[in-house]
Amino acid sequence: MLTYSFSDIGSDTLYEHLYKCIKNDIISGTLAAGEKLPSKRNFAKNLNISTITVENAYAQLISEGYLYSVPKKGYFVSDLTNAITAEPVLTPENFTITANTKSYFADFLSNQTNPDNFPFSIWAKLMREIIADKSDQLMSNSPAGGIMELRQAIAIHLKQFRDITVSPEQIIIGAGTEYLYGLLIQLLGYDKTYAVEDPGYKKIYKIYTSNHVTCKAIPVGQQGINVNALEASGADVVHISPSHHYPTGIITPISRRYELLGWASKSDSRYIIEDDYDCEFRLMGKPIPSLQSIDVMEKVIYMNTFTKSLASTIRISYMILPKPLLKRYYETLGFYSCTVSNFEQYTLSQFIRDGYYEKHINRMRNYYRKQRDTILDCIKNSPLSSLVTITEEDSGLHFLMKLNTKMSDEELLHAAEQNGIRISCLSQYYHDTADAPHHILIMNYSGIEQSKLKEAIERLRKSIV
Repeated sequence: MLTYSFSDIGSDTLYEHLYKCIKNDIISGTLAAGEKLPSKRNFAKNLNISTITVENAYAQLISEGYLYSVPKKGYFVSDLTNAITAEPVLTPENFTITANTKSYFADFLSNQTNPDNFPFSIWAKLMREIIADKSDQLMSNSPAGGIMELRQAIAIHLKQFRDITVSPEQIIIGAGTEYLYGLLIQLLGYDKTYAVEDPGYKKIYKIYTSNHVTCKAIPVGQQGINVNALEASGADVVHISPSHHYPTGIITPISRRYELLGWASKSDSRYIIEDDYDCEFRLMGKPIPSLQSIDVMEKVIYMNTFTKSLASTIRISYMILPKPLLKRYYETLGFYSCTVSNFEQYTLSQFIRDGYYEKHINRMRNYYRKQRDTILDCIKNSPLSSLVTITEEDSGLHFLMKLNTKMSDEELLHAAEQNGIRISCLSQYYHDTADAPHHILIMNYSGIEQSKLKEAIERLRKSIV
């Protein structure tokens, strides 16, 4: 008769231990398919345990399919011939770690927020107030577009600071712009052709192609995206960042903006997605007006995020749908739940309404201006200054730095990495690499500690000279 030791069962109950012992014997083949197990009473007597313990173990094994019972005959081992009984072993051949775990002295690609810059005390105070005052609302399901208080707060903020006039109902809240892109593809159609900027933020192109839609890369010049090339592409939807193009930093002038609106007006199926990702941080002059604010034909879908202005880990973004699309959205996608928790939505709403968001933006704009001035000063006072030309230093949280060097871009990246510096080159953002300029670095300084800037520039100089 089967026998098992119960002298060292750890935190398991008696029935759990017996269940595991029998299961392991079945998996290992010690107990063969069709083999009969002892009756509950005899098994319990042999193991010196209660009958109910054996009964519970057998019941669990039957429910998982390891045993089956035959009335008046007993319990039998199931046939697991076709079952996968061994857990897969992770090896370098079948498992690849894709996360970037490498540590750098200075990372000019990172958008990570310095913890010292986040208003933790205010955020915590507001969260406590929300939990105390809105317990019922926190436990209620959020509407598909997000809670109305946050949408109202965003609408007021947009009117005051971006001269965008929309109703709160047009605003759709989502956990990051990447999620909202997916919703837009479902809304506008998988049969549509989508266009993106070239050069551009490559992740956007990957999101469209991963959703199995046709995506075209349209060249960008000094005046913004090429409208003639856009027309020739047959695109129905174009995704652009006219107020601060990434990565070149250029601003699309008003004449080109009207050309784009004219392109969109030629077909009912054409739309423009305006990505206004860092509009708050233009460091010189007034913020550039949005394309949405001059759109009278309701062809612009405006998108923005709080990940740039608050923290990269706060995944709260929103889009503004033209009214004709809004009706279609709720008819076809209104079954979706809002992907941002009520706790965060109510807290952010109060953060905006009480004026904390405006104060935070003003403080961060001053911080980034100082950050920008410090790094430019470090470059100016470095031997590196004779080898570089800097452009687009006023339009956002990065600038371009053209190098006078014979090194290839690949050699530049490798040399910088050897010195603990992570950089990117403009050529890396081109879909059509034949048109890509070389020896131009994209200097994103928002995520670097100010105390490291001087040493970072010196390490970069060593990588080039």
